[in-house]
Amino acid sequence: MKAYFSYFKLRFINSFQYRAAAIAGVCTQFFWGFMNIMIYEAFYLNTNANVTISFQALVNYIWLRQSFLYFSMLWYKDNELLDIIKNGNISYELCRPHDIYPFWFGKLIAQRLSGAILRFFPIIIVAVFLPKPYNITLPESPLAFLLFLITLILGLVVTCAISLFVHLIAFITLESSGIMNVLFLLGDFLSGNDIPIPFMPSFLRTICYVLPFRLVSDLPFRTYSGNIGTLEASLSVLFQLLWIFVLILAGNLMMKSITKKVLVQGG
Repeated sequence: MKAYFSYFKLRFINSFQYRAAAIAGVCTQFFWGFMNIMIYEAFYLNTNANVTISFQALVNYIWLRQSFLYFSMLWYKDNELLDIIKNGNISYELCRPHDIYPFWFGKLIAQRLSGAILRFFPIIIVAVFLPKPYNITLPESPLAFLLFLITLILGLVVTCAISLFVHLIAFITLESSGIMNVLFLLGDFLSGNDIPIPFMPSFLRTICYVLPFRLVSDLPFRTYSGNIGTLEASLSVLFQLLWIFVLILAGNLMMKSITKKVLVQGG
């Protein structure tokens, strides 16, 4: 366990070196957040559709999504892991006296956690002091905030479990970018990152509620503003834990199956 924690700490500290990229990312996320809010404001002002989420709750959702983008973006690919698989350096990983899966899982969590920390504070601080109704407001209740934190952390674990599982496809196909891009973009859409789930038709909402993707962003962000009640959020925590168990188990089984028959050319 000490070895896994040391590796996680190393990757976490290493990720903080890219401060310039973080600053550029913050500016991009501010622009994207404002653009989304303006688009949805025009929608709310010019439609009589029965939308199940208020404009203020949607504003909270957008700013939280921008602040914790690194927690929820399923389309992020770790090129270092892909290179290790493709260029044969996986042989060095197989020589380690520990399982590969926990090391790679810790690496993905460290990257996303450090990326979110670098971007969270400037976005939230500015969003708090924006004029109404474009500012982020306080959570619906202390219990809603507690459930937001729990579901956000569990959502990060779900994100990394899905991401690592998809990365393992590189072991199977010579060119994995095509199928990985399709899976990541499909998952990102079904998570509510492109279009919030309350705006989707009922059949799509049903699909989203069955699959694990919405657990990474839609659940914690709508819980914060009260659009998802505390009872539903509490039950959804159990659903998150179930999916974490399934995804990590499937990832471990896939990793063990692949590494038993992996071939490395060269020497």
